[in-house]
Amino acid sequence: MIRKILPTTNPKLRTKSKPVAKIDKKIQKLIQDLKDTLSIQKDPEGIGLAAPQIGKNLRVFIADYKNFKRVVINPEILSKSKATSNLKKPNKEIMEGCLSLPNYYGPLRRSQKITVSYLNEKGEKVTETFTDFDAQIILHEIDHLEGILFVDRLLENNKPLYQISGDTWEEVELI
Repeated sequence: MIRKILPTTNPKLRTKSKPVAKIDKKIQKLIQDLKDTLSIQKDPEGIGLAAPQIGKNLRVFIADYKNFKRVVINPEILSKSKATSNLKKPNKEIMEGCLSLPNYYGPLRRSQKITVSYLNEKGEKVTETFTDFDAQIILHEIDHLEGILFVDRLLENNKPLYQISGDTWEEVELI
């Protein structure tokens, strides 16, 4: 079922999510709702969606970008590299956005290599290392589970926020 994506002003997005106790029919339905909801996001296009964004404060998210598809439950970061610029474009930051704040983007550097332990949708424990843009996606979605938004990361790093309208990017003030 397609769900409404909560805006950044919704307090549920600022709440730390609870771990999933068991992967039952309710969790399988939540995963399907995340997939259905993400699949219709075209303007802007979405590449990840966390359960809190559809009003469920559970530690579940999905990523779906090109050939990178994951269902992640109860993630735990085991290690991460120092936040650096994108390795393929030295000294460049990635313009990160969020479906809870559509058409707003900001330049962020996140760790380019992380190792995460999580459960997949079958309940199997997986330990996986993610690099580059895949790592950025995973870290963004884990932040959602912690009640952290990408604009918080922009504020921490004294970075600007931009709104895009058509082909025009305009800097907006972060409060």
